[in-house]
Amino acid sequence: MNRYIALQKIVELGSFTKAADALGYTQSSVSQMISSLESELSIKLLKRSRYGIKLTIEGTELYPFIEKTIYQYQSMLEKANEIKGLETGIIRVGTVSSITCHWMPQLIKGFKEQYPNVQFMFHQGDYTLIPEWIRTGTIDFGFITPHVSADLTTKVIKEGEMLVVLPKSHPLAKQKRIKLSEIADDSFILLEEGQYSEPISAFKEAGITPNIKYTIHDDYAIMTMVEAGLGVSILAELMLRRTGFDNICLPINPPVYRTLAVAYKDKDSLPIASKHFIDYLIAHKDELP
Repeated sequence: MNRYIALQKIVELGSFTKAADALGYTQSSVSQMISSLESELSIKLLKRSRYGIKLTIEGTELYPFIEKTIYQYQSMLEKANEIKGLETGIIRVGTVSSITCHWMPQLIKGFKEQYPNVQFMFHQGDYTLIPEWIRTGTIDFGFITPHVSADLTTKVIKEGEMLVVLPKSHPLAKQKRIKLSEIADDSFILLEEGQYSEPISAFKEAGITPNIKYTIHDDYAIMTMVEAGLGVSILAELMLRRTGFDNICLPINPPVYRTLAVAYKDKDSLPIASKHFIDYLIAHKDELP
């Protein structure tokens, strides 16, 4: 199993040396592990280039199975720890940027006061990637909107308002509320969220086609572009807290909301650490912004 873990760390860090340092091995021992694994499988898994270490075509096809094997192995170890009465493990969670910034720090701090040995592994994604990662076992659970997860178990955590983000020079900047029809002709900067978008759904429900000029996967990049006067956007109020951008953020009339839920396949099959964290999250959801 150490060979698989070494391969995963090499792919993650793009270097035999960095992987060896991270795992506490010598570089030669890591090289021997990979050589042994490639010999056993009769497949060349890695290739070197000036950009670092990459998976070969064959390695890329095989890698998801290796990741799943590692995940199952670690889950087995966590179950063994549970049997022995220990509360340790790795929590693999899929999040969106607003949750990573504004929910996870206080949740992790409180949770680790009870379970200090638990580790967290974050996968930043969207409403397409996170459900898929849950289905394939890449993560234990994730935060999504219930609209995209009919085959998953979901527990609603919070409903948050969406706000229109305008540059300070915008003609509507002094209004108290904005109608979607009032920004229909503006250059719209859309946050790429995968298979579902709350703003697009709201526009569609209102019978409006927004003038989408840019589609970007990063909230902060959108705020920068709005500040530069390149367009307007609609973002979650949670994401717009504690930012230093010189923009105007106004509520929508009628209001547009984003529902966030925690999603997983089957709670009984989750690693013990993730079960405890989900229970902790639900118990403390009223404390979250």
